[in-house]
Amino acid sequence: MLRITELRLPLDHAEPALRAAVLRRLGLGDDELLRVDVFRRAWDARRRSAIELVYTVDCLLSDGVDEPALLARHAGDVHLRPTPDTRYRFLGHAPADFQASARPRPVVVGFGPCGLFAALILAQMGLRPLVLERGKPVRERTQDTWGLWRRGVLDPGSNVQFGEGGAGTFSDGKLWSQISDPRHLTRKVLAEFVKAGAPEEILFVAKPHIGTFRLVSMIEKMRAEITALGGEVRFQQQVTDLLIEDLPRPDAAGRTRALRGLVLAGGEQLRTDQLVLALGHSARDTFAMLQQRGVLLEAKPFSVGFRIEHPQGLIDRARFGPNAGNPILGAADYKLVHHAGNGRSVYSFCMCPGGTVVAATSEPGRVVTNGMSQYSRNERNANAGIVVGISTEDYRQTPGTGPVDPLDGVAFQRQWESRAFELGGGGYQAPGQLVGDFLRRQRSSDVGSVLPSYQPGVHFCDLADPRQGSLPAYVTDAIRAALPAFDRQIKGFAMADAVLTGVETRTSSPLRITRGRDRQSLNIAGLYPAGEGAGYAGGIMSAGVDGIETAEALAQALLAA
Repeated sequence: MLRITELRLPLDHAEPALRAAVLRRLGLGDDELLRVDVFRRAWDARRRSAIELVYTVDCLLSDGVDEPALLARHAGDVHLRPTPDTRYRFLGHAPADFQASARPRPVVVGFGPCGLFAALILAQMGLRPLVLERGKPVRERTQDTWGLWRRGVLDPGSNVQFGEGGAGTFSDGKLWSQISDPRHLTRKVLAEFVKAGAPEEILFVAKPHIGTFRLVSMIEKMRAEITALGGEVRFQQQVTDLLIEDLPRPDAAGRTRALRGLVLAGGEQLRTDQLVLALGHSARDTFAMLQQRGVLLEAKPFSVGFRIEHPQGLIDRARFGPNAGNPILGAADYKLVHHAGNGRSVYSFCMCPGGTVVAATSEPGRVVTNGMSQYSRNERNANAGIVVGISTEDYRQTPGTGPVDPLDGVAFQRQWESRAFELGGGGYQAPGQLVGDFLRRQRSSDVGSVLPSYQPGVHFCDLADPRQGSLPAYVTDAIRAALPAFDRQIKGFAMADAVLTGVETRTSSPLRITRGRDRQSLNIAGLYPAGEGAGYAGGIMSAGVDGIETAEALAQALLAA
């Protein structure tokens, strides 16, 4: 097959136009082209009145067409090449007698996107993983999460952050990433989602998404496959300690200590020497335990800010002009960046078209915001994080030189999440302010034309009060400078009645659990840090890919032993 990229057609083109465009591009007759498969469909909206669809297609030619000769005739066309092989190939499989081995089974801690795909790959390779998830099954977890949103009742063990599916379950279900993917592992992630019930369009649309309601049933089906293949998933099983022993001699990577097991909250000890640590970025108690056990950690930068809400129609018109509302385009998104005069970078994060702002805390007495959309993306507001990058020096707790304590970032997050709880007036209400008032440096007292979607509710205040602001002054100053700049890119972005809701603190993990090229901890053999909480991913797709690659590394070590 041949692949054509950058094949452009008008937004409203008729269905036969795609095949006709392929025939013209290749210079073939109709009987020489058997099939055209759309691999990817994006759009170019730089000219809002003449939006184009941009296709990548795979073409199956008839037997009589000399494919090498055709490629030679089009040697100057950089957008024509043989179709790459995107099939996933397992690196190995357990032998038939592996299950009878006395060796302990591999363990996966955490059942978010990273842990889910790590466990799935291990199960598909015949390695019967044991999955330990501190939260509840996804349907029970959903009920607990709605309990916070509707009644202001937080379950610290079952919420947006903890439970089957991870934080990605209560998000927009975005399924795209900018990671390098030479092995086409994102295709494996998408294919598994489709097998579990996702719409097939996620295989070809440029920015696929699923939404929470669909993710729930999909995750259950993927769990069922893991257990059918010999894996086991245990819920409400928090790992509280690791069993580590000294090695008689350093291993090939120079490590002098090795994992030998773990301890659960109830005191149960489980033996294992191969563990995928697929923590979420909010597993703060586990981070502290790892530091106490001497696992190498390092502080890393992250970002903090607010959620901003606009009418979705405003964003649609700004991005698509007269084509706003076209069903192929759907609800418009955006991606914005501004470099403020104080040296800070401000950018939009986790933009959710037609979605809601959600309460995402996992700890009592703290407020955290996040964004979520359903598959339909038909809620009245668009929302996104408007966040500012901070360095490890910004949150260093103890003045001095040398490395920053990896847990200082957690302390920084907790400080501002607690402040948000106070400013919100308690009950997990979030502090909020109208954009016009934020720019004029005055307190908001009531809602305008944009109704905030955050539940349990928004308490209006001055988010940048110099006496007790919701975030450091360098953050609020940078955001105040960025909003008018963003308004020049999206007319109406700085509208007076747009709503800011605080605080957005968990954009990424505040630390990294360092690992080597073999994906094992730099100083603990058999411990495989992976995913977003370990500092190696950001979002469903990159976390899923990291889970696949980590499972492969573990499998290679296990099968070679």
